[in-house]
Parts: sequence; structure tokens; C-alpha cells
Amino acid sequence: MMQILLVGVGAGVAAALLFASVATGSIFATLLFYLASLPILIAAIGWSHVAGLLAAVLAAVGLGLGLGFYFFLAFLFGIGLPAWWLGYLSLLARPISTNGSGDVEWYPVGRLVYWSAILGTAVVVVAVLSFGTDRDTFQTELRNAFERALRAQAAGLPGRPDSRRLIDILVVALPPAAAVLLTLLNAFNLWLAGRIVNVSGRLRRPWPDLPALTLPGFMPVLLAVAIAGSFLPDMAGMLMGVFAASLFMAYAIMGFAVLHAITRGMASRAIAITAAYVAVVVIGWPILAMSMLGLAETAFNIRARFAARGGPPANPT
Repeated sequence: MMQILLVGVGAGVAAALLFASVATGSIFATLLFYLASLPILIAAIGWSHVAGLLAAVLAAVGLGLGLGFYFFLAFLFGIGLPAWWLGYLSLLARPISTNGSGDVEWYPVGRLVYWSAILGTAVVVVAVLSFGTDRDTFQTELRNAFERALRAQAAGLPGRPDSRRLIDILVVALPPAAAVLLTLLNAFNLWLAGRIVNVSGRLRRPWPDLPALTLPGFMPVLLAVAIAGSFLPDMAGMLMGVFAASLFMAYAIMGFAVLHAITRGMASRAIAITAAYVAVVVIGWPILAMSMLGLAETAFNIRARFAARGGPPANPT
């Protein structure tokens, strides 16, 4: 118990420092901020979900005492509790044998990706509603926030037509973009924490075959409902659009899993995979192609078709 307590305290301090580093405004600090959930996930996966929960609460309390109550809420519900929940789910298992062999089935990786999208959506929805409960109020408040930020950087800039157009684009694009980013960060930090814990020898579950990742069967229905709901008027349509963006990101993650699976054994595999990642990071829009690949896998079972053609054995990567 003492070890769990010490790990929780240490992880909480590390998470709070990573979160607070964004105040410096540098690019490196922003990257550290994106990793704020990592210590909590490491504590939850490597030791106990109790250690992860303790780390989340202590980090939130520390930030609240040092920076104010808003930061307590922002960290606890935006980073701390989502990270703890993902860490908790990742260690869930149930027995699957009937002959006393002790075999267990671990919580599926695809459902962890699904929860990454759900949590990303939930955080954005709460943030949006904190600005206003209707679309016009939200967009007005967000536009004012952008204008104040620009005014602080360059006097008179918000009055220029090009900056007004930029602000109008940001106001519309920010909620779904934030949902995509949070979904990706949830999944990435969970993967990175798992890798770190696995290298340390503390990972209790076997490392999964990530290229075999499969999303829950009900997700295509959820995506269809979210897309249809995005055409609703006012705030409902905007929030459903946020949900759709998160689900598309989940399918993009599965698209990368498909890419890893179907390129096994190819001589140019490293080049193809590297090119795909670089294109997404540098250009951005190819992420839509990965989402389509993930959706195509759901409809046409692409990985099984490639395997049926006599491809090499599927070794986990």
C-alpha cells in the first residue's frame, strides 16, 4: 500500500508539472503538456488504478491551489479522470476457460480506442457548454476570446479582414479539431504508457497484437447517428459533429492498424508506413484516408482478404 501511495504522489506531481508547463508558451512546453496524462496512466497500468486515481486527484488539487479552481476542474475532468479510467479499463480481464486452466480475456484494445473517442468527446462537450448553451452564444464568446488573444499579441490585428476570416474559421473548426486531438492523445498516451510499463516488466497483461485491432461492432451505427445528428440545428448539431469527429479519429487509428497488418512481409513496408505517418503529421488531411481505410475494414474485412492470399504469418508488431 505504501508503494502505491508513493507512486501516486510522484505521478501526481509529474502530471501537474507537465500540465503547468504550457504556461511558458514554448513549443516544447506544449509537447510536454500533451503528455500530462502519461504519469497517471503509468501509475494506473504499472501499479494499480488506485495509484492512478490518487495521482489524478493530487495533481488536480495541486494545480487548483497554485493556479486557481478553474485549473482544478480542467485537469481533473479533462485529463486526470479520463486517464485513470483508461488505465483501469486496460487491466480488466475475465476468465474464459471452463477446465480450470486459468486463461483470461483482457479488455479489448478496440474498446480502449472507443473509450478514447468517448472521453475526447465528453471533454469537448463540457468545454463548449461552459461558453454557452446555444451555438450563437458559444461562437460569440469563443470569437471574443480569440480576438483578445490576438489583440494581446499584435495591436490592431483583429480589425484586419484576413484575421477576422481566420477567427471565423477557428470558431467553427475548433470543437471538432479539439475532439480529434483529444481522442488521439488519449490513445497515444495509453499506448506509450503501456510500452513504458511493458519495458519495465510490470505490465500484467500480454502485449496485444495492435495490427489486429478491431473496433466494437456498434460503432458504425454510432457514427451514422452522429453524422446525421450533425445536421441538426443549433448546439445539438454542433455537438453531434464533435462526436462524429472523435469517431472518425477512432477509425483512423484502426486504419493505421490495417496498414500495419496488410504491409507485413512487404519489402517496402517501412517506407510505406513512415510515409503514411509523415503525411498525416505534415499535411493533416490524409487522416481522412486512414479513417476511410478503417471504415472499409469494417465493411470488407480487408485484413482477412490479404491473409487469405497467402501472406506471411501475422507476427505482432
